[in-house]
Amino acid sequence: MKTRHNGIHHITALSGDAQRNVDFYVKKLGMRLVKKSVNQDDPGTYHLFYGNGEGDPGSGLTFFPWPMARQGKPGVGEAVSVGLAVPAESMGFWAERFGEEGIDFEGPAERFGKTIWRFKDPDLMQLEFVFDEKVNDLPAWSGSTVPKEYGIRGFWGTTLRLQEAEPTAKVLTDVFGFNLTDEKGNQKLYATDAPFGSSVIIETADPKPSANGRGIVHHVAFRAKDDEDMEALRQKVIKMGLHPTGHIDRHWFHSVYFRSPGGVLFEIATDGPGYVVDEDADKLGQKLILPPWLEPNREIIEKSLPEIEVG
Repeated sequence: MKTRHNGIHHITALSGDAQRNVDFYVKKLGMRLVKKSVNQDDPGTYHLFYGNGEGDPGSGLTFFPWPMARQGKPGVGEAVSVGLAVPAESMGFWAERFGEEGIDFEGPAERFGKTIWRFKDPDLMQLEFVFDEKVNDLPAWSGSTVPKEYGIRGFWGTTLRLQEAEPTAKVLTDVFGFNLTDEKGNQKLYATDAPFGSSVIIETADPKPSANGRGIVHHVAFRAKDDEDMEALRQKVIKMGLHPTGHIDRHWFHSVYFRSPGGVLFEIATDGPGYVVDEDADKLGQKLILPPWLEPNREIIEKSLPEIEVG
């Protein structure tokens, strides 16, 4: 049985064209599409789930593609970047690959003892590669377009840009088990012992104009072991004077949502049942999977969705 860790479960963002999104994350960055489904609150649109080879919690980057969405502009009260963990010695490979794929990047730079690159996806969402020796020996997806010794292992973490740090920091520490491990300037690093998905940076800044749309992080989900653990975390959130939802069945995990004190939408998500509850592990992401309650509407849903070529 896998060890359960505190940390990030998944991060969900808004994108534009679905095929362009797949081409970038699967074909260029080498991530695995572990689930092709629909937005359960808007079934006429996709929900695409990328991850490592196993689709482990802490590796899931998911998107709601809305082709007609306007370009977003991140501001204060949001998660403004997604850090992806890659092996420490993979910099030469990725420099060559980014050149071949036409991906511009800024770096290298040093932050909290790690070398990072900054680049953007086709919808201008801010991404970072964090070259982290901690993930060197973690398995990578053998079916990737990227050789497994260089592949993305999962999240390193995310950066929350807030006007005031402490109220949200208290949620990270007292509810989700993070610890303040370092700080520099207007940034504070909170971390857990998870092999990936272990880090959250809180960056304080003054408010500035922003706009919701493609390229914007929708929410950040944190791990709960099971329903009992999720409810215990939910009660802690309530005691802080915040207002979480009840339990919501997302089929592959169960969820609770609440708005953090700094304005970021947080989710608590269970580690199970996992993405293999309705697909064989070697066939993840190959066909459209609907939760059981949407299955009766499959014909209508499929007609409303554009074709996606993954291979």
